[in-house]
Amino acid sequence: MSYKQSLLFEFRAYQRPFRQTLNTRYGAWTHREGIILKVTDGQGRIGFGEVAPLPWFGSETQAQALAFCTQVPQRLSLCSELAILSTLPACTFGFEVALGNLTRDIHCADLKTDRYSALLPTGQAALSAWSGLWAIGHRTFKWKIGVAPVAVELAWLSQLMERLPLGAKLRLDANGGLDELAAHHWLDHCDRLSHRIEFIEQPLPPDSFKELLKLSHRYSTPIALDESVTTLDQLKTHYFRGWRGIYVIKAAIMGSPSRLKQFCRDHPIDIVISSVFETDIGRQALIDLAVELQSLLPNAPRRVLGLGTQQWLPNDGLDDPDWEALWQRLT
Repeated sequence: MSYKQSLLFEFRAYQRPFRQTLNTRYGAWTHREGIILKVTDGQGRIGFGEVAPLPWFGSETQAQALAFCTQVPQRLSLCSELAILSTLPACTFGFEVALGNLTRDIHCADLKTDRYSALLPTGQAALSAWSGLWAIGHRTFKWKIGVAPVAVELAWLSQLMERLPLGAKLRLDANGGLDELAAHHWLDHCDRLSHRIEFIEQPLPPDSFKELLKLSHRYSTPIALDESVTTLDQLKTHYFRGWRGIYVIKAAIMGSPSRLKQFCRDHPIDIVISSVFETDIGRQALIDLAVELQSLLPNAPRRVLGLGTQQWLPNDGLDDPDWEALWQRLT
């Protein structure tokens, strides 16, 4: 990653407690932590970026990201190059976004609520939580599964589908937590719901490619890869092994967004950009990326973005579109 002028580099860490614990097959997630990056050039232009690690998905830890930021010089000298290891994908994303934002006058306007899928609480709480999200405009919902017995969750699914209006779509996310028998139960049940399930995300672990491919051919309910494609190299591997289904991309932990765009330009894929609970800085970078990918993939399905996560985070000013004000809150 190179730059052609002298830059001032600063960073500040943040920690945000979730409004309620997010339960997944990886365990209970109580807070999101990350780092805001700021670069200033000789003309006084400012670029902000965000590092939002997700180590259980294979990215660096917050401690590793902080260690890297600490050793980056405060003054980045003219025509030097910043080398970031492939083991630091969240840092790679954050620095590329910050440097790219130096030349942006304004950041991208937000999209309408119906362009985001809203994340529901895990378990039975989803049966009532959807209504408030529907009221503010969401029409696609995501529900994490694989955290209770299959029979119990399928009963909750039946109740949820009875309550959701006919215009609603549901995404199911197993986080790789099902075995083959459970995956068959889920997919068979979903096939009987008249295409109201948009897709099941990562029903089997990442090392189950052949089994996932067989499931995708057997059932009409689409399957999306997520944990299987946390890096660009993994995405390329699955594409060239023949996966033509959906790819859920957590771009903030995948590394260089420019490399992702180049791959998509050359190899059209069905893609969903998904959040890892970023601040407004990271969120806007994902919206920008999604808009660019749509222009690169004109024939791909127009799927709503997996960015409907803000209701999980506190009103702490870190979703402020005034990024300088957001930065000042971290002093």
